[in-house]
Amino acid sequence: MEITKQRYVEYVISTLINYTCTNLANHLDGISHDAINDYLRRERHTAHTVWELAEPLINNSNEAYLILDDSVQDKSYSQKIEMVNRQYSGNAHGLIKGIGIVNLVHADQSDYYPLDFRVYAPAVDGKTKNDHFRDMLRQAFEERDLRAQIILFDSWYAASENLKYIHRINKFFVTTLKDNRLVSLSKERGYVHLQQIE
Repeated sequence: MEITKQRYVEYVISTLINYTCTNLANHLDGISHDAINDYLRRERHTAHTVWELAEPLINNSNEAYLILDDSVQDKSYSQKIEMVNRQYSGNAHGLIKGIGIVNLVHADQSDYYPLDFRVYAPAVDGKTKNDHFRDMLRQAFEERDLRAQIILFDSWYAASENLKYIHRINKFFVTTLKDNRLVSLSKERGYVHLQQIE
């Protein structure tokens, strides 16, 4: 048995906590930690790889949802790993050193498939997490012709530029807003605090 791109991506999709070479080797008969490490040094896995594997599996319907969220791979004890930044981790409930990844997931009934990801590395590409958010949506709808109508995300991505972008492309969003946000329900009424709305 050998490690392949499909096997590796299936492992990353299905594992919930431990993404190490050792853990993967424990789940594949006849594959050593060193063989997986060599494979990862040789191969380049991109967001396009994830899309190629997910595309035939998704039900591309109007009833599907797109979910955007980010995660931070904790690298608190690292000294010299590229793209490690101090950033907020919801898991740690505070700032940690880690690698940030913005993820796009397709959801339809009980099926969830990752479609895209972007590494948060502002020193490399100058992009914020919100820039990645809009870039992934733009690619999903314009290049990949996804038909999902509703986009789900948490309050981190509820920036006005993101909400306006979703409105411009005639999609709907479901998110949470912090109660100190100002919103405008009509031009006549102007902006009010969210907590003042009945």
